[in-house]
This record gives sequence, C-alpha cells and structure tokens, in this order.
Amino acid sequence: MIEEKQNIDIDLLNEKIKQKSSFISTISSEMSKVIVGQKNLIESLLIALLSDGHILLEGVPGLAKTLAISTLSKVIEADFSRLQFTPDLLPADLIGTLIYSQKSEEFIIKKGPIFTNFVLADEINRAPAKVQSALLEAMQERQVTIGDKTYLLDKPFLVMATQNPIEQEGTYPLPEAQLDRFMLKTIISYPKKDEEQLIIRQNLLKSFPVPKKIIDVETILKARETVKEVYMDAKIEKYIVDIVFATRFPKEFGLDKISHFIGFGASPRASINLAKASKSYAFIKSRGFVIPEDVRAICYDVMRHRIGLTYEAEAENITTEDIITEILNKVEVP
Repeated sequence: MIEEKQNIDIDLLNEKIKQKSSFISTISSEMSKVIVGQKNLIESLLIALLSDGHILLEGVPGLAKTLAISTLSKVIEADFSRLQFTPDLLPADLIGTLIYSQKSEEFIIKKGPIFTNFVLADEINRAPAKVQSALLEAMQERQVTIGDKTYLLDKPFLVMATQNPIEQEGTYPLPEAQLDRFMLKTIISYPKKDEEQLIIRQNLLKSFPVPKKIIDVETILKARETVKEVYMDAKIEKYIVDIVFATRFPKEFGLDKISHFIGFGASPRASINLAKASKSYAFIKSRGFVIPEDVRAICYDVMRHRIGLTYEAEAENITTEDIITEILNKVEVP
C-alpha cells in the first residue's frame, strides 16, 4: 500500500512558493527584451532548468534557439558553450581527451566544451551515433570519463539540443531510447506578424539589447530544492499514471480507435518527468500545489517524443500530438 501524504498547510506553502519564485518573472521579462515572442520556448527552458532536465527543440533555422539559451546564461551569469554538430565530429571534440605533454613527460587532461553550465548542441541529428551517445551519457550520468578518471559536471548542467525538421539528408536521427533521455521536446513555431515587425526593428537599432544579470547559479540550485516542496496530491499522481498507462494500454481507457496507431507507449521516465515538470510549472506560476491544468499544460512537451507510432498512423498522418489530445480528452480529470 502507498502511504497517504501527511497533512500540510497549503496556504503557508503557497506563500513560501510565491516568495521563492518571484525571480522567475524578472528572468522572463529580462529575456523578453532580447527574445521577441517565443514565450513557450522561454517557459520550457525554465521548466527544464528547475527540474534538472534537458530539452530538445525542433524548429526551422532562425527562430532564436541559440539566442535563447545564450541569453539565459547571461541572465543567470553561468558558463555557456555552443557545439555545432557535424558528421565529422568525434566524441573527444565534445568531452575532451588525453594529450601528451613533453614538458612533464606525461598525459594531461584537456577538458572539452561539455564542461560548462549550459550546452547548446546545435543540430544534434547531424552528428554520428558515437558523438550522440557521448553527449547523452553525460546528460544522464552528469559525469564524463576521460582515460581512467571520472569528472563530475558542473551544476546546474542543462543541454539544449536542436534538430532541423526540414533537412533530413545526411542526418543521423536520434533513436527512441536516446530521445527518452530528454525531459522535454518543444516545437518552435514562426513568430506572429507584429512580433516579426519588432524583430526587424530591434535588429536595425544601433545597439542590440543586452540582458542584465538577474541571479546567480546558487539561486537556481536553491530554487530546485524549493520546487521539490511543491505539493502534489495523490489524485494528481494517479492522473499522471493514468495518462502514461493510456499510451501503453489504450483499450483499457476506452481508446480503441487509436490503439492501432500506437506502436509502443511511454516509459516510466515519462511519469517521472511529467510529475517533475508539473511541479516546476506550478512553481513558475507562483503556486505551492499542482493542479490538473499544470499536468495538461506540460503534457505535450513531455510525451510527444515518447510515443511510438505504427506505419498505419504515419500513413494516415496521425501525429503523437493527436494521440495525446485523445488521451487527455478521455482520461478522467481529478
């Protein structure tokens, strides 16, 4: 039996979260000075950062993906490195290698660009499997092994990988098992007309807006601990489990019409990440408890890359978003 949670003072917790999360709106407004529109992108980055997860962005070039994470690193005053993934990239180019020093007559460690706080893995699907595996291992284990020594990566450590959906020639698509390592997969869309007009105006100015430092790394690490205190009722936990189980056993939830479109359902990582992301989303909204709307708001980003489609689904142009929508409409909301 799962033990019932102890009674807590929701009002007191709510007030505490409201105070502790006050810096979120400041970060968002500071980033908005540089990033026009793309509120979903900024929100997804903050959720991944607060949940100690990683994010995969999919969108055409020129939608401020690189600018977003570099701006975030400046606002938090953290280290940032950008890696352009290419077919000739080697794992050593990413994690580092041993170099022989003639002066000391021994091998010394040359650390790679992964030893930083924020890593932009640009066009991750252009790199071969060995490089992808080296990055994903670092993401999962938060450590890198060079030679016979293991080095822990800095905290916070956030990987934002991008992939271009329009150019698939000469790419190495990420296998489903590796995609599962990403907490979120966010689809980036084009800006609206008025937003694009403002983008033009900003880029024609004599000086481009420069973000100010708002907080330090230590504040983020403390915020992560506070996020864990956000209250999640047992009914919300059951709701998350039902959503994930509906991807595995759709017929049990009365979803017979989509069962033949699902090749495989979401893994337990989906349940864990949906719970973590829901808490972070509640924190961003300055709330001390999770409500069903939090789960539904973040569900697409957490689940879209964790559901396998059959050939029949692809033939009928059924997407994972369609599957998630059907599940959310069918699963009983607490």
